[in-house]
Amino acid sequence: MKRVLITDDCHPLLTEGLANLGYTCDFFPDITPEETRQRITDYEGLIINSKIIVDRAFLDTAKKLRFVGRLGSGMEIVDRVYAEAKGVAVVSSPEGNRNAVAEQALGMLLALANNLVPADREVRQNVWRREPRRGWELRGKTLGIIGFGHTGSQFARKLAGMEMTVLAYDKYQPAGFAADMPWVRESTPGELQQQSDIISLHLPLTAETKHVVDDAFISRCKRGFILINTARGACIKTGDVVAALEDGRIGGACLDVFENEKPATFSETEKQVYERLHRLENTVLTPHIAGWTQESKRLLAEVLLHKITRAVS
Repeated sequence: MKRVLITDDCHPLLTEGLANLGYTCDFFPDITPEETRQRITDYEGLIINSKIIVDRAFLDTAKKLRFVGRLGSGMEIVDRVYAEAKGVAVVSSPEGNRNAVAEQALGMLLALANNLVPADREVRQNVWRREPRRGWELRGKTLGIIGFGHTGSQFARKLAGMEMTVLAYDKYQPAGFAADMPWVRESTPGELQQQSDIISLHLPLTAETKHVVDDAFISRCKRGFILINTARGACIKTGDVVAALEDGRIGGACLDVFENEKPATFSETEKQVYERLHRLENTVLTPHIAGWTQESKRLLAEVLLHKITRAVS
């Protein structure tokens, strides 16, 4: 009997599809990493989201494992090189939620530009302040996209009718990567930082991209630029970004991801930094929900099932 361990919530389409492939699915969306490590010896397949780290020690324990399916795109949690050496197929499904992430990035930006969050709070308290809530328009602004993979390119598509200048940089894409988007101009890091009123990150988390946005990065950007991060929290150095938001070097931030997304585990230093961040009004903050839509839940399952089917056959 072939078994698959599912460690997070997913659309029923995935479990049904795996059953049709001959797998028995054990659905434990609340399982802990330690419990997963203890159970994994009995499974040929593993479905994860973000809480399970599939490192060398994990793979050495998973003697029967033949595939790992990642609901989403962040592959820094899987040692893919070692998995390949062990004969374990690793597949992800960034196609499943790239549209949802792109829509949220645009939505957060529009909310920030138009002061929607503080205005909503005030109206609910019968406070009517129009002039202090006067916003600014996207038209005529320059927006730089760093990382032009699944989500970066999808975000660029959302900007097609916004009458903006869109710059894009991706170190690992060949020249011409935005050729089918005439409103996007391929750029260099220096040009993008110097010219962009808004910078949006769409990067995986690697040793190269960790803390890519720090004091040095910020110093090379236009004063008062807007920062969007719907990628990975550790792509920004939180303390540096908060300080820049406080002194005006960054004019505002839309952050869906954070270096530490478990408030109960904050160190004293982290508590202080996040308290400062939370006090700032020039921010829109959400709990890692970009890509978290009804539609993406189904599409993630569809994409992952298709890739698993190919991998095991």
